[in-house]
Amino acid sequence: MKKVITYGTFDLFHQGHYNIIKRAKAYGDYLIVGVTSESYDIERGKLSVHDSLLTRIENVKNTGLVDQVIVEEYLGQKTRDIIQYDIDTLVVGSDWVGKFDHLRQYCNVVYLERTKNISSTQLREKSNEICKFGIITDDVDDCGAVKETKYVSGIHVESVFSEDLTVAEHFCDKFELNSYSNDIEKFLSDVGIVYIKSTLEKRYDYIKACIEKGVHVICEFPFSMDIEKCRELNALAKEKNVALMENIVSCYLRAFTQFLWIAKSNEIGSILSVNIGMSNDFFRFVQSFDSMSVLAVTAVIKLLGTDAKYISKNVIEDSYGDVAYGSIFFRYQKAVARIEIGTKVDINNHLTVVGTAGSIVLQDDWWNTGYFEVHKKGRKKVDRRSFNFEGTGFRYLIQELQIMLRDKRYECNRLTDKESEAILKVINQIAD
Repeated sequence: MKKVITYGTFDLFHQGHYNIIKRAKAYGDYLIVGVTSESYDIERGKLSVHDSLLTRIENVKNTGLVDQVIVEEYLGQKTRDIIQYDIDTLVVGSDWVGKFDHLRQYCNVVYLERTKNISSTQLREKSNEICKFGIITDDVDDCGAVKETKYVSGIHVESVFSEDLTVAEHFCDKFELNSYSNDIEKFLSDVGIVYIKSTLEKRYDYIKACIEKGVHVICEFPFSMDIEKCRELNALAKEKNVALMENIVSCYLRAFTQFLWIAKSNEIGSILSVNIGMSNDFFRFVQSFDSMSVLAVTAVIKLLGTDAKYISKNVIEDSYGDVAYGSIFFRYQKAVARIEIGTKVDINNHLTVVGTAGSIVLQDDWWNTGYFEVHKKGRKKVDRRSFNFEGTGFRYLIQELQIMLRDKRYECNRLTDKESEAILKVINQIAD
């Protein structure tokens, strides 16, 4: 009996998918189809998948041509599957020509031409309403947002607002947008999602204007230094069924989510300490002590919770009165955390969690992590976890927002209101 295997996402199942499966079946007697998992699609940076995994599997089964369906969950799985299932022929689409030639040592590899003039991307564009995305800014830097949204299907950056019309015009020309404005009412009437990257003093008013217009918001953290104002905005967003999200990208990265899950799942025992180091050398632009503190404090709150018993800050200033080095110390009931931040001196960038039965280490720009190591007590072998990370990470936040809106869920569970408020309290405390 000759066994054949083929793989695909099979999103928005169409005639082209059916044709590939039918032609693959013709190469043997027993056909196995590997359907990519949602987590693997995200890991590959494929953020536009519409149908759930169960729906895609069901559609493949409904062809009546498939003898077995498996789930493809990680890079390199094809080699394992070919050996495990004793495959004679691997069949893939022609857009992968040459990509899997290395598997010829295990089986025959066939590249099939895809059905022309039809694709899942085209179907998404026809079936999904494009959401118009706007940016509120004080300068002509987009922080990578325009490019990042291009990797998420169904989002199009349409326009820009700035109180300075010259800035808005230059931004529009630089990123080839459709329109620009310094009229907030006009701007908000033509967008569904807004990214606010303005000065702290202006954020509250902009956010409130967006929510009252029913426009979903992504904004730099914090919305305001006033906790009561932040509570007011969150309550208004819930009342209006509007999503309001902080732009703390780390919370939306798969590697960071997995890191948190392992750290809190008792794999390394009870957490005893969290040690964080950050310096400016891994940032695109020079960052202040306060802005770098937000990322580090977020990690501490996510790992140890919102009920720190004691928090202290120490800073050393340079001759101009600017912070050159600072540290923040947290004391919890059964754990401690220490943050070191070098704004003008080099610090070893890392995030290390020490538990009673092991440790987890993230190196370099850990806030944009795609990799970490798990060290378990009594084991010499290090468990290395690697996840794909693309761009600035902003695309993963956008994807989470899309999922929320699709599910009519307007509160984000990646960073809760309680956690956000706890982070702001710490920032306010160390600012004194």
